[in-house]
Amino acid sequence: METKPSNPSPELIEIPPGYLNIMGYVDESEVNGPGSRAVIWVQGCPRECPGCFNPESWPFKINQLIAVDTLVEKILSKPQNTGVTFSGGEPFWQATALASLAHKVKAAGLNVMSFTGFTLNQLQSESAPPDSLTLLEQLDILIDGPFVESLAINSPDSPVSSSNQRVRVLNPAFADQITWASDQIEIHVLKDGSRIVTGYQGGLKLT
Repeated sequence: METKPSNPSPELIEIPPGYLNIMGYVDESEVNGPGSRAVIWVQGCPRECPGCFNPESWPFKINQLIAVDTLVEKILSKPQNTGVTFSGGEPFWQATALASLAHKVKAAGLNVMSFTGFTLNQLQSESAPPDSLTLLEQLDILIDGPFVESLAINSPDSPVSSSNQRVRVLNPAFADQITWASDQIEIHVLKDGSRIVTGYQGGLKLT
């Protein structure tokens, strides 16, 4: 019987300090949070949730290494980006670098939100990934909890994909801006002709 290979531990993946290991990136998305947003999908997630829209993001392997400062410059070069969203993969396994990026873009006037498979309580516990609290301090909005296929909502009125997930408004200024829907679809055509389809379950599909 063939056994499924296990992902290496996140701690064993050597990402240089000041860098992120990402699966993908788009500018000016309107289906991954309020307003027009840059979206960063990080590489690596141990959960492997059934029905996940981004199974390519599961392996803890080096995909695209990019310096935090380079990504900040890219985000700020697009004036239509009013905010940044972290998705994945599991953003909190790269909390140190993402907290640094969040601090820099917030200093430029952008807002920051993140999806996570952890619950807020887990991120506030001693067993949370390194620097989880530092990243939480930078977030305006957090969508917490894993996607559970049997609890899928698929509603044009819901900002979350399954009913166990919660929208945590960490900055009260955004309490009235939870207006996006989890089942909207958005297509980005890149310069090389490839397409990125995003929106459903905060997902990313490269075609």
